[in-house]
Amino acid sequence: MSAAPPAPVPAPAPPRAAAAGYRPGRTLRLRVEARRQLRRRRTMIVAALLAALPFILIVAFAIGGTPKDGRNGPTLIDTATASGANFAATCLFVSAGFVLVVPVALFCGDTVASEAGWSSLRYLLAAPVPRTRLLSVKLAVALGFSAVALVLLPAVALVAGTVAYGWGDLELPTGGALASGDALSRMAVAVAYIFVNQLVTAALAFWLSTKTDAPLGAVGGAVGLTIVGNVLDAVTALGSWRDVLPAHWQFSWADALQPSMEWTGMLQGASVSVSYAIVLTALAFRGFRTKDVVS
Repeated sequence: MSAAPPAPVPAPAPPRAAAAGYRPGRTLRLRVEARRQLRRRRTMIVAALLAALPFILIVAFAIGGTPKDGRNGPTLIDTATASGANFAATCLFVSAGFVLVVPVALFCGDTVASEAGWSSLRYLLAAPVPRTRLLSVKLAVALGFSAVALVLLPAVALVAGTVAYGWGDLELPTGGALASGDALSRMAVAVAYIFVNQLVTAALAFWLSTKTDAPLGAVGGAVGLTIVGNVLDAVTALGSWRDVLPAHWQFSWADALQPSMEWTGMLQGASVSVSYAIVLTALAFRGFRTKDVVS
């Protein structure tokens, strides 16, 4: 008895044609996402706290006075009340290590995880918003808000410091001064470098945001790992291994506030930060592309 002939293999289904008028690039537009994030309460709170910090420092200096040279030599704090430019540089000095980390981690760690926490992520993808488009728009808006946060603090500090201490040259702790015009351009370089250095925290928070449905977990994880990096950088026994830590270069922006600006430290720090950021961002896109979204 002859065997039955094999069943014919069905032909692959033809690809679905896109709906008329559907443009992937027009879904979830940047201005729409930026407007949504701007109206959120946490954005207003972060802006208020960053704008209030310079005034808190002015009150602290008025009550306690400006500290003198410490055991580690003169710092920017020693010249904080010399001029508005000095006060703005001091605000950067006291906030770059941790205060400015928090808004960056908050804006970038709250991107995808908040949508998952609200159970709206699957509806966004069913709109349909392509996953790459969703991540790209949310990351761009988060980085934009982070950049505004980093600029807001020194800008408010410059205005408040000028009102409180007057307009003048930037007096350097080690001696000498920078003309007010040069000081502004140097501080712009310093803020730009701080933003590049914070790209590691931003990318880490963004990657964690694609892995969890809890925004606080992504934000807290990014801040916690950043603190771990600072602790490891303080361990001098690690020697040259500290050079691969972004935290090792976080204060290299101070090289811009020297009589002769030094680029070596900032270039090394920027290369380390950008390298980490590229890897973490690629992991976020790669993992989210195949993630089973159920929330």
